[in-house]
Amino acid sequence: MADATPIPLHRRGLTRLLAAAPAVFAAGRALADATPQRPAPAVETRSLDELHRAAMAEGGQLVVYAGGDVPNAYAAWENAFKARFPGMQIRIFADLSKYHDARIDLQLARGRLEADVAMLQTLRDFDRWKADGKLLAYKPLDWDVLWPDTRDPEGAFHSIGFFAFSNTVNVNQIAMDQAPRDALDFLDPKLKGKLVLTYPHDDDAVLFQFDRIVGLHGWDYMDRLMAQDVMWIRGTVPARIAVQRGDRAASFTSSGPLVHNTATPLRFQLPRSEPFLSWPQTAAILAEAPHKEAARLFLSWMASRDATIARTAQWSARRDVPGPQGINPIWSYNTAPLAFRVFMQDRARIERLKTQFEHIIGPA
Repeated sequence: MADATPIPLHRRGLTRLLAAAPAVFAAGRALADATPQRPAPAVETRSLDELHRAAMAEGGQLVVYAGGDVPNAYAAWENAFKARFPGMQIRIFADLSKYHDARIDLQLARGRLEADVAMLQTLRDFDRWKADGKLLAYKPLDWDVLWPDTRDPEGAFHSIGFFAFSNTVNVNQIAMDQAPRDALDFLDPKLKGKLVLTYPHDDDAVLFQFDRIVGLHGWDYMDRLMAQDVMWIRGTVPARIAVQRGDRAASFTSSGPLVHNTATPLRFQLPRSEPFLSWPQTAAILAEAPHKEAARLFLSWMASRDATIARTAQWSARRDVPGPQGINPIWSYNTAPLAFRVFMQDRARIERLKTQFEHIIGPA
């Protein structure tokens, strides 16, 4: 189980982390100021069953583009949705968010939009699409219990839950009390040839994580890490699978449940003292969506208490749903879930970082 002890800094710790990147936040504020203001819609008042009937009358079809590393990553969500709403046909296509956003942009440019809902890690896209009028403002059922800082006040987009990348270890190879948890732990000579990490220049969230590490420990950290004979891999789920299978013993670029599954040797842990990467995975309805009522049904179902509890392995988007086994709200931990969205806005800096890490590690 991850260390669920909250840090005493609470929001003060978050404030200090955010203040560490003033140029990035200035860029984020400028973009927000430039975004046109539109009248916000009222919160949805139709029940899920009423929305279901409207979606069936529309044709009963739904297409969701969702960020993910492996095919059929959302099969369980598809099955749960179809079980709750008989007759609905849903396809959730998983691909890297950086490919989905380009796919959506191309479809919009050609007037052939296929996706109804975008559910992505590339948080900058939601600000851009909103500014360009590409999003359908919608406040789903239970809007008022979603964390306010993770939803657009005008209803253009909102969080569906929090994700975090941190440490995973195979306990068949490394005992939990000896598992690496802070960045310097991964430089232990005993771990040479035992690490698997995701290319930072292939995933902006992992890039953000590496940027933080270099900011704390300097670029020499990368030279020492490269001497560890790391297995570099595309995708954070493949990194987790490599640890779970025992191909490598540990990683700090993958996710996992806060409460471990005793049926596998995989364990997910938060750092002892250093901050970790987290962000609110975000969803929106596209304004030209072919199946708008189905999209409204999906987002209201996703925001519902039952559906939220069923899929919460880390932290919920709802204020009234605690983490697994009573784990504290994400704001209690040494992380800055709002910082990643702002980091994503500075594309020039991100491209420089990608080139620098590619120079050290090699192409993905």
